[in-house]
Amino acid sequence: MYELPEELSDAPLPAGTNLLVAGPPLTGKRDIAFEILATGARAGEGSIVVTTKDDAEKVLEDYAGFVGDVEDVDVGVVDCVTKQRGVGSVREDPRVKYASSPVDMTGIGIKLSEFLEEFYQVRGHEQNRILLHSISTLLMYSDLQTVFRFMHVFTGRVQSADGLGVYVIDSTAHDDQTMNTLKQLFDAVVEVTDDGDGERTIETAGFPSVN
Repeated sequence: MYELPEELSDAPLPAGTNLLVAGPPLTGKRDIAFEILATGARAGEGSIVVTTKDDAEKVLEDYAGFVGDVEDVDVGVVDCVTKQRGVGSVREDPRVKYASSPVDMTGIGIKLSEFLEEFYQVRGHEQNRILLHSISTLLMYSDLQTVFRFMHVFTGRVQSADGLGVYVIDSTAHDDQTMNTLKQLFDAVVEVTDDGDGERTIETAGFPSVN
């Protein structure tokens, strides 16, 4: 079971759950997703971030705001941004693997699998949380059918590994049909909204009830 931040639920999620975090821009979706990962990291679980928006350096810098020193937690980043920007040669270190771009879904899947195998078999983590930020970026580069197929494989991999998958999407960037199609892939959803006065509202669906 995977414990969650208090603002989301008092009931833990079962292993193999895939959770969608959806909402408009600037509502703190990414912060919620990071806090879900950090809740596990502070308990000794592994964290894997697949980033299609920010490079690995920024991801690790921002994640440090939730866990303190990233050297003290086990985190891996699949960076889908740096090579696309053409930033010369890149050298993988134990915390970072690179896919060529957000279009390289085969490469993303391979790097994710490498991290999952390493975290379970080498680093000895029975529980791992995987964040994909963001599905919206994938949809900027590929059509819905391609992204849906990729996400179907991605969520299946998380499920079979008994992980907790967390996925961020900008709900206002896509039409209702796109959102409804993608939501089929997830066991639970966090909807984040802003009332216009800077107050964030969080609604959840598909979460287990508290006994």
